[in-house]
Amino acid sequence: MPSERVLADDPRYAATVEKRFNKRFRARPDYVRLVSSTDEVVAAVEEAVREERRLVPTSGGHCLEGFVADPDVRVIVDVSPMKRVYHDAARRAIAVEAGATVGETFRALHETWGTVVPLGEHPAIGVGGHVLGGAFGFLCRQLGLAADYLHAVEVVVVDADGRARAVVATRDGDDAHRDLWWAHTGGGGGNFGVVTRYWFRTPDAIGDDPAALLPRAPASVTTFQAEWSWRDVARAAFARLLRNHGEWCERHAGADSPNATLWALLEIHRAQFGKILVRGVSTDDDAERQIDAHLAALGTGLPVPSNRRVERMPWLAFALDPLPELFASPPGGVSVKVKDALLKRRLGDRQIDVAYEWLTRDDHDVPGGMLGLATYGGRVNVAAADATAAPQRAAIVDLACSTGWLDPRDEARNLAWARGIYGALFDDTGGVPVPGDAYDGALINHPDVDLADPAYNTSGVPWHALYYQGNYPRLQRVKARWDPRDVFRHALSVRPGG
Repeated sequence: MPSERVLADDPRYAATVEKRFNKRFRARPDYVRLVSSTDEVVAAVEEAVREERRLVPTSGGHCLEGFVADPDVRVIVDVSPMKRVYHDAARRAIAVEAGATVGETFRALHETWGTVVPLGEHPAIGVGGHVLGGAFGFLCRQLGLAADYLHAVEVVVVDADGRARAVVATRDGDDAHRDLWWAHTGGGGGNFGVVTRYWFRTPDAIGDDPAALLPRAPASVTTFQAEWSWRDVARAAFARLLRNHGEWCERHAGADSPNATLWALLEIHRAQFGKILVRGVSTDDDAERQIDAHLAALGTGLPVPSNRRVERMPWLAFALDPLPELFASPPGGVSVKVKDALLKRRLGDRQIDVAYEWLTRDDHDVPGGMLGLATYGGRVNVAAADATAAPQRAAIVDLACSTGWLDPRDEARNLAWARGIYGALFDDTGGVPVPGDAYDGALINHPDVDLADPAYNTSGVPWHALYYQGNYPRLQRVKARWDPRDVFRHALSVRPGG
């Protein structure tokens, strides 16, 4: 039976269109379909195609750009009611429906089997659009990407005649649909169809015991935080801090590093915010020693950081409410802009000077502006660049220039700041992190339409080379085969190719 059309006068309509993480964009579809099964998704997709209404799926609502909240979208297919997490004995894998959130998945895996998949950081993210972008989180240095554990995926696709059907594609080498599985290991959301279900299994898992199919969850997590006042960090100290951080990342980027169990974020807020923070997570048995050494390395030659906090807690308690201050948001949410880049080596001295200027200059009133530098690498970099659709397998730092604002009147100056600092950081490669010796492009799970705009990307390198590198032609072939009508599209979607 088809699902019910939810119209604008129904409270459930508002619940779907208003759950978006980025309040900068606003959806106004003709109707919403709240779907509870794969069959309902098939019916909803086929109906929208037959009526020539542009459709888009949504799960948790955490897209950073306006791909769901697009004025051209007439139908939103909301898979969030599909939340089952269960053992599929026939596939020897753990199945997770696309509407489950990261937190719900962490809970089910931990409480039922004591296992984990290295999903993202925010527990409210829906796995539907998250996993197929590669998906990294607090455990990525220790375990790799969530997509590295993807065994199979169920996708509702549309053929050349406009008929919708569900297809299961697996990692198995003899699967005729394997190319569709591969595309969902980093190809990004809104490209090939509507994901309804994932199956996860460690590639070399043996036996039938569901508790042995995925990595064991950490017994505990130790979180930490410390901060420096901007009053104590002049230009020379700022440069020392960023060099210290970058050199630590270079030394400890390997999968065999004893510090692969540590993830940390250096939050360099604009000077008007008043402080620079470092916070992070360790699953090491001797976490406090590891944290002490990390903070000592960052702080060499700087004033002693203040407000140091270290707390140990059970894994699940952390996973369901991780680093609360990092994800705090005012009632009603905020508008945001995030510009992402992956670094293969630390920022150079010119870039450090650029960062200092844009973070301290007083001609920009942008209280929410921040440069974030997160540790990366570890087991993420074990896989070959073409083993999955996510090619960024040589980075050591995930850099983000981000800002957030409440008043729509503040949008222009916030965008100007984020675009300004990002473009200046990568001025030597046309304002974007062109893959090469220094950079590994950007993550499609953090989409940025500026990368497709020649006003901000003057490198001559197309946006898709930044996100997909050498994997893009293969993704185009998958697109041509499985979405020949280009039903599933957005500003940064894969274009069909031969």
